[in-house]
Amino acid sequence: MVTSSGVKPLLLAGHGALEFLDTQFLVQGEPTELIGDGRAFVEWLDAAGLLLGPSASTWQRRFGAELDDVASEARKLRAWAEAWLTRWSEDPEKPYDAELSRLNGLLARGRTHDQLQRGEDGELTIVSHPQGESAGELLAMVAREIASLVTTCDPSLVKRCAGSSCTLWFYDRTKAHRRRFCSATACGNRDKVAAFRQRQREGE
Repeated sequence: MVTSSGVKPLLLAGHGALEFLDTQFLVQGEPTELIGDGRAFVEWLDAAGLLLGPSASTWQRRFGAELDDVASEARKLRAWAEAWLTRWSEDPEKPYDAELSRLNGLLARGRTHDQLQRGEDGELTIVSHPQGESAGELLAMVAREIASLVTTCDPSLVKRCAGSSCTLWFYDRTKAHRRRFCSATACGNRDKVAAFRQRQREGE
């Protein structure tokens, strides 16, 4: 397996929870891992825009090797979330009490304080910021994204890429909701080329 060194996050999914699922993917058939250790996990959260509160370097300085244990938990959480979200997207009406209980347990690890902030439009809003007192708060950031997905998003628009060798997820925000690929320039083009070659073979 290729680890995250030198590999940039893809960030094609359109929702933080699905970006999290896409932290493991295939490159030329080889599994690639973006959160292989604690430093990589914090850097991924930062790149994905999910890291709240202290900076990435501050999290790394405060918790050091403890972050590796959190990254290991994150990888287990990813496998669990992928299995659950697959079921949820296909059958969202089930209660999923056990899954919600686990998610609530992760959300409880978040420690936040509220602050008033003025937005670009001048309006004041209350924004919650992590305290940065526990490395487990990083998992709560991911849990909030998963909670957001299952409470605010249309499960029918949670999709897997139609590319034959692609494992990526995405949220279909297109107007007609006909998006099929993680990337039109990558898997989409490969699909067109494969279809063209198939038509050539059939013509011969």
